[in-house]
Amino acid sequence: MAEIILVRHGQANSSATDEESYDRLSELGRVQAAWLGQHMRDTNPRFDRVLTGTLSRQIETARAMGYNSATQDTRLNELSYFALADAAQVEHGLPTPQTTADFATHLPFLMELWTSNRLENVPESFDAFSARITALIDEMCTAAGRTLLVTSGGVIGMAMRHALHLDEKGMSKIMLQITNASLHRLHFVHETLMVGGFNATPHLDSPDRAHARTYV
Repeated sequence: MAEIILVRHGQANSSATDEESYDRLSELGRVQAAWLGQHMRDTNPRFDRVLTGTLSRQIETARAMGYNSATQDTRLNELSYFALADAAQVEHGLPTPQTTADFATHLPFLMELWTSNRLENVPESFDAFSARITALIDEMCTAAGRTLLVTSGGVIGMAMRHALHLDEKGMSKIMLQITNASLHRLHFVHETLMVGGFNATPHLDSPDRAHARTYV
């Protein structure tokens, strides 16, 4: 049996309007990650391998959790949301979201355009994104023991799509629910990839930490 634990990075710069300025943790994001790291040390801290993407917010999250020597793997990098949104606006007139509520309605339309190959000037096709995530998950399924992957919401959504055979609309709904610094579990047992847990935030369950549950 192989167990894969996916963690979404802590809250990033939610007021950003481009990839570079978004790619840093907020102060709350660092706290979320530290609380999660403490929870994991208090429960079952041993992992056979720890990987992050190469994005700053992913690396900072792993370090704040206490994993300073994680291996970096570009396959765990997030989709280029701002580039996709810009292309959708230019090519299809899809307005860029201005609020959290706007984002909730914007993402499904954006994913529909991307997954149907209707966005031209983007840094990565949906098929390429899907291929790199599923290849990594399948690779981790063949690695014995427990693997921790510190990554981003789009990557986790794709991993869940892979495990549950979701369509693109189902993946969009999954992505909108993923909280910052959340835990997700995949199990590979009897030659089958199964979901063992989704969007858990045990480190934020106490009433005094309810304010720290964020999505963007």
